[in-house]
Amino acid sequence: MVSDEDADETLKSALDLARTPHGTVDNVMRVHSLRPSTMVGHVKLYRACLHDETNTLPVWFQEVISSYVSVLNDCPYSYANHWKNAAHLIGDTDRADAVEAALQARRPEQAFDGAELAMLRYAEKLTLRPGEMVEADVAALREAGVDDGRILETNQIVGYFNYVNRLLNGLGVTTAGDVVGYYKD
Repeated sequence: MVSDEDADETLKSALDLARTPHGTVDNVMRVHSLRPSTMVGHVKLYRACLHDETNTLPVWFQEVISSYVSVLNDCPYSYANHWKNAAHLIGDTDRADAVEAALQARRPEQAFDGAELAMLRYAEKLTLRPGEMVEADVAALREAGVDDGRILETNQIVGYFNYVNRLLNGLGVTTAGDVVGYYKD
């Protein structure tokens, strides 16, 4: 990974785009430093999936979906960051502890029901058995009260985290040197 000091102008521009609210560039983005164009694409995809003002899923639940996909993929990097975000946004330690225990046990029904549980079950199947997805999986979300916009948001978050979990695990990226979590304490 190329440091800020050793970056050429193209990479500096990509690094500036990737800076966190902390002013740092996390390893998940810096790992692209030999190919700045993939860093730019990654930043834009990440922000579109999780930080777009038109998303209607509550941000805390977007982070829960992100965390659950990362649990399912055994991706400690994404889990560390996104669970910290989810716990912060849940804002209730007891509730956050119950949600985390359910996600870690791969039993979301221990902490969720209704539409939220349906979205987490969809995330699980799409992550673990994508070739088995059928139209009935989307119909089940609608039957649980999830509108098409939220179905798309869920799908995009799941797809993004399957991509990024494989990127991170495949390159051995760790949180060493990162400020873990998006939100400043």
